[in-house]
Amino acid sequence: MEVIKRQLRELKLSGMAKTLEVRNEYALSERLSFIDFLSLLLEDELSNRRENGYRKRLSKAHFPARKTLEEFNFRFQPQLNKRLIFDCATCEFVRKRENILFIGPPGVGKTHLAIALGLKALEQGYKVLFTTVSQMISTLIASKADNTYHLKMKYYLSPNLLILDELGFKRLNQHTVDEFYEIISRRYEKGSMIITSNKSFEEWGEVFWDPVLATAIIDRIIHHCRIIVIKGESYRMQNYKQKRAKLKNAKTN
Repeated sequence: MEVIKRQLRELKLSGMAKTLEVRNEYALSERLSFIDFLSLLLEDELSNRRENGYRKRLSKAHFPARKTLEEFNFRFQPQLNKRLIFDCATCEFVRKRENILFIGPPGVGKTHLAIALGLKALEQGYKVLFTTVSQMISTLIASKADNTYHLKMKYYLSPNLLILDELGFKRLNQHTVDEFYEIISRRYEKGSMIITSNKSFEEWGEVFWDPVLATAIIDRIIHHCRIIVIKGESYRMQNYKQKRAKLKNAKTN
């Protein structure tokens, strides 16, 4: 048994090695054929590889937190089209290399939904990367100093789904808008993006330094894009009000 386990590990069949003894005992007790015994072991190996692959993709996605679609409170955002969100969760937009744009004020759940859809994409075997716009721009600018620019550019271009959070929180300058345009233009019709922004389209001209580049960026983002506008009160503000009310009631009592 130990010799076979070692041979399986040498052949990179760790999933089969993990369950060999259990499957062997089951096969003997149930008098399974060799084919049925082998089928069980192969299914264990495939399951192990799928799980390992998911864990690796999850680690490389760099999500700031784990936010699932099931945890999202649609009742708090009644104007949000729940059916549209679950349609996006099929990840058909990733297969078609389309984009999703979430627009709304801070705290309404844009980042939560972006992460949730990213997790759904991971489950379907897609490679996903999460970053804020400012973090990506800073990384690209810094990479020019140590001659790793092309490697960093590939890092942002290679995932099937790139999630760009917080577009509009900081105004881009002449140099940073060029880097942002480079990412958008090179991913255009080649890889999907989910972008969250607290700015309306009318305000995007203020975010990008160059009006001409701004037009080119917007054109490429929205050409194949589902635009989802979220209106409502901030979750964080709601929680703050609830805490204030509880403290007030506690003092009164």
